[in-house]
This record gives sequence, structure tokens and C-alpha cells, in this order.
Amino acid sequence: MITFIIALVLLVVGFFTYGVFVEKVFGIEPERKTPALTKTDGVDYVPMAPWRIFLVQFLNIAGLGPIFGAIMGIFYGPAAFLWIVFGTIFAGGVHDYLSGMLSIRKGGASLPDIVGDELGNGVKVFMRILSLVLLILLTTTFLSGPATLLQGLCPLSTFNFQLSTIPIAWVLIIFCYYALATVLPVDKLIGRFYPVFGGILLFMGVGIMIVMLGWHSGEMPEVFDGLQNRQTNGLPLFPMMFVSIACGAISGFHGTQSPIMARCVTNERQGRWIFYGAMVAEGILALIWAAAAGTFFADPETGLYGIDGLQAFAAQHPGENIAALVIDKVSRSWLGTVGGILAIIGVIAAPITSGDTALRSARLIVADYLKLDQKPILNRLMLALPLFLCVFGMVFVDFNIVWRYFAWTNQSLAVFTLWAGTIWLYRQKTTPALSQGQERFRFGYLIALIPALFMTMVCSSYILIAPEGLNMSPEIRWIGYAIAGAVTFISLIGFITWAKRATKNI
Repeated sequence: MITFIIALVLLVVGFFTYGVFVEKVFGIEPERKTPALTKTDGVDYVPMAPWRIFLVQFLNIAGLGPIFGAIMGIFYGPAAFLWIVFGTIFAGGVHDYLSGMLSIRKGGASLPDIVGDELGNGVKVFMRILSLVLLILLTTTFLSGPATLLQGLCPLSTFNFQLSTIPIAWVLIIFCYYALATVLPVDKLIGRFYPVFGGILLFMGVGIMIVMLGWHSGEMPEVFDGLQNRQTNGLPLFPMMFVSIACGAISGFHGTQSPIMARCVTNERQGRWIFYGAMVAEGILALIWAAAAGTFFADPETGLYGIDGLQAFAAQHPGENIAALVIDKVSRSWLGTVGGILAIIGVIAAPITSGDTALRSARLIVADYLKLDQKPILNRLMLALPLFLCVFGMVFVDFNIVWRYFAWTNQSLAVFTLWAGTIWLYRQKTTPALSQGQERFRFGYLIALIPALFMTMVCSSYILIAPEGLNMSPEIRWIGYAIAGAVTFISLIGFITWAKRATKNI
């Protein structure tokens, strides 16, 4: 319990200290008019209340990510708590804040344009492709899972495809909803109902925390017990845990969602609360579920408790979605009937609401590339339809394969966003018009550079070591780490070389 309470306090303190520092390094301009005011179109650029934007942003970036990822991450041991805390404060919060604020500064630009402006046209094209692939993969995962769960609650027609059974009726029903949320003005459906679901997701997490701290007597994991890898599948803690816990620490997907709300922000002062704040709220949610999953399970017959009890529970359900089972079991046990209802909302509604905003973001990325006015509904439908067809086709691919490649592309996207933020911050330092006011932050770009280097190492080693990558055996994994280290070092040298040229050109 000591670890959990300290971690919780650190996240809150981090928002009010490091979050403020990040805001100062960025250099907000409260008097500058935002795109929501200068480009109001009643569809995507719509001024909204800050509290409403915060809840929508939280739901958009959360979904099931911080819950599923945290549950799967705690299998690696108490080290998961450290990654959630420090990842949220020093990596995820910075990533989300920069992606949102840079979108505001660049007129509501989508992520590929934000990154491309800093890293070049070649990277911009690559980012468009990578972002669309990520968003399609994410929508597919957040469609297949809820459809399968709904089929279990209320069976409808199915479609047998090779070795899998697709709940086609529920897929089509969810698709109809996706069409509405993707095409309708942002304030008609998303802005009106998503704050409610965001509040429910927060309420569910707080309820779990209160029961866990006040009444449950289980053995909570502590970092004092050691940070050794507790995973039993033979995979190393680094980099696997750092990808498993994505949305609860840092996630490239967030960078695709921030521009949606950046088009609704009415003052740059709101940025820290909306972008950095939503990431901290997500980190708190991930922390709660990591602790709950590592505390709840106990088997008196075998004497297995805590993480060992969780491992035993997982072994009893091979091939099943362990995270979903944990959510259901913990919620029903600790929160009763209400918990069961909240679990259904959390497991079904939350991913659906992330899936539709993923499609909306994909539509905006394509629209920005084609420079196609999105005020006419026909233009919106013209772009949304091909995206719907891509997602529908991916439904017939094995869910586990789709999820693994989503995790891979997700963190890779975060790497490019952090590097773009690093370049932008460095350019502000070397801009004569801004250098005097930001002189004390001349090394401010380090807030993005350090997590960019770390995530470069994570993603490079993951591609080499993970089963869905080159799957290096334990005997030669050191080679993978060495290659990843070299890639990270070369990236740093490349930045230093560019920075020296940029400084000379002042």
C-alpha cells in the first residue's frame, strides 16, 4: 500500500510541478486566438467548455488502454508502478501536451502535419501512413472486443470465418454508431455524451481504489519487494513492459487524438489541464488497476497471493482475455451489482468511444492531406466510407495479431512525436524573437529529447526481441539491445549535428 500511495501522490504533485514547468518551457500565449475561434466551422472547429473538453480528451485517450495495459503490465512485477508514474510525468504528459499545443499553434493541424513540419516531408508522408494504419488497427481492436462481449450478453447472428466466429450483427450495429460519431459535428454526439462516459470511467476507478484501500486486505505489490521480472512467459521486462503499459504511461495514439480537442480549445491556458491533465488522470487510472489486479487474487489452497495469485488465475484461463476477466471479477466483487454495470460500460462503451474518435482522427488526417473542406457532409462521408471498409475487412483477421501490431505501431508513433517536439522546442530557443523571454529555458528541449531517446531504445529493442518482431532468442538478445542502443546513439548524434547547424544559421 505504501508504494501505491506514494505513486498516487507523485502523479498529482507531478501535474502541479513538472506540468507547470512544461507549460512554461512551451511558452503559452493566452492572448493568441486559437483555431476554435479563428476557424469556427460548426463541424470540427467548435468552441467548447474546458471541463467538457477535458472529459472528452480523457475518454478519447483512455478507452481500455490504461486498464488493459496496466493489468497486463503488473504481471511483470512492481516495476510497473514506476513506469506508470515516471512515464506519465516525464514522457506521456509531455507527449500529449506538445501534440495538443502544437496542433493549436499550427491551426489545428493533424499529427502527421505537426511531425512533418519539424522532421521533413518524407517523414510527413510516412507519418500519414503510420497514423492511418495505427488508427485502423485500433478501431478494429476496439470493435472486435466489444462486439464479442455484447454477443455473449445478447446473442445475435454470427458469421463463421475459417477458425473464428464473427458476431456480424453486433459489428454492423457498432459500425452504424461509428458512422454517426465520425461524420456528425463534434459537439452533437461526442461533445454531448462523452463527458458522461468519461466521468463514469473515472468514478469506476475511484470506487475500486476506495474499496482496495479501505476494505480489501489483500497483499499489494511493493517496490520494496524487488523490481525483478515476475512474468512467467520468458519475455524480458525491458522492453516488453514498456510497450504493454502504453496508454497508462505514453501512447502514440494520444497524439492522433489531441488535435481533435485542440480544435475546440478557446485559450492556450487550458492546454495544461486538458492535455497534460488528462494524461495524469489516465496514469492514475492505470495505477489503480495495476494495484487492483496485483492485490485482488488469492488462493488459500496454494498459498499464492498478490501477483502470484494473478499468475495462477491467468493459468486457469488459457487463451482467454485475462484483462477483461480481471475487470469483470474485480468490479463485481468489490462494487457489487453497480460494479457489474460499470464493468460492462468500461469494457464495452469505453473502447467503442475510442474507436469512433480514432476514425474521426483518420478522416481529419486524410482531409488535411487532400485539403478538402469538411463542412459539407458529403465530403465527410466520401472520406469516411473507405475507412469503414478497411476496418470492416480487418475484423476478419485474428484479434491477437491485430492487437500485437497495434502495440508496435503505437509506441513507434510516440517516438516520432517526441522527436518533432524536441526539434520545435529547440527552434524556439534559437529564434531571436523568442530567445530573450525563454533564455532561462535554453535547455528546455530536454523535456522532449530525453523521453524521445528512451522511447527510441524501447521501440528499437522491441522490434528485435518481441515475438511479433524478429523474436530473438534469450541467448542472443544482447545483440538486439546492442543494435537498439546503436540506433538510439545515432539518433542523438543526428540531433546534435542538426542543432549545431540550426544554431549557426541564426
